[in-house]
Amino acid sequence: MTLATLLLFLFASAVTIATPGPTVLLALNNGSRYGVRKASWGMAGAIAADIILIATVAAGLGAVIAASEMAFELIKWFGAAYLAYVGWKLLRSGNVPATAPAEFAAAVDSGRAHVLFSRSFLVAATNPKALLFISAFLPQFIDTSASLLPQYAVLTVAQCLLNLLAMLVYATLGARIVHAFHGDGMRWLNRVSGGTLMALAGGLALFRRVQN
Repeated sequence: MTLATLLLFLFASAVTIATPGPTVLLALNNGSRYGVRKASWGMAGAIAADIILIATVAAGLGAVIAASEMAFELIKWFGAAYLAYVGWKLLRSGNVPATAPAEFAAAVDSGRAHVLFSRSFLVAATNPKALLFISAFLPQFIDTSASLLPQYAVLTVAQCLLNLLAMLVYATLGARIVHAFHGDGMRWLNRVSGGTLMALAGGLALFRRVQN
């Protein structure tokens, strides 16, 4: 893999990641509700899912899953259902103050971290569109005449860093703008985030693979 190829990959990935998706919306909402430090658990979950998806593609399993109608449908409907569930939870979460009380912060420290991690992980890992995209996208930047593992490792690190940067920006934005929200403002943010996630769930449920 040449430097030019890597730079092209970074540019193409950055353009794709710039389009807000479920994981960055979760980062935005987590940042507004819990702050950037707590939201980092959700970011870690999304990054872990990215690593698994890319490893699946590198091992050749991505094409197998994409070719299996049953596997594709199972992943798609589970992903859509879970995304709708997360959106519904946000819609019903109501007004959460920008600065959580001490007892709420303690609850986050004791048990919420794994919830934030698993929620973002499941949202990212059960998105068949992401699997199909990575399966079609990454191999274009791989030099098959050279060792494959180091190339996939470099692309994985690059992809994860870009995703992390995007989520960090959104989480920071959420933590900043929440201070301007009072009363119904926070409820409005939760409703917009939840409604958008439910709309994305509907789009995922209607998603169909392009048949060759």
